[in-house]
Amino acid sequence: MIIQDLIGNYSISGSNQDESHEITYKGILNLSLDNNNRIIAHWLINDSQEQKGRGFFKDNILVINFNYKGENNKTFKGVAVYRCITKDVLDGFWSEKHGNQLYLGTEHCLRMESTERLN
Repeated sequence: MIIQDLIGNYSISGSNQDESHEITYKGILNLSLDNNNRIIAHWLINDSQEQKGRGFFKDNILVINFNYKGENNKTFKGVAVYRCITKDVLDGFWSEKHGNQLYLGTEHCLRMESTERLN
């Protein structure tokens, strides 16, 4: 798989960085490339929260440093790591600096044009 294979829109579902491990959000992840073939990521979570990030890809692993504005216009930062199962299915985990460090969030991505199914 090459980085260009990942470009597109993904339907996402994920869990927050806590002990519940239940799906707590859904949204869309858009992946594109900059002029240096680095990933540009844009998330829209629960139709309201925008997050953005930049990352890189190697050995079917995608790593994205992300940030977003939260409560009181405070900027939150973190990192998301995805195992690229296929060009249509990404399985990941993430952590924020100010999140509960005992846990990782999870995120599952399915390309919106795909016919594959997540388990």
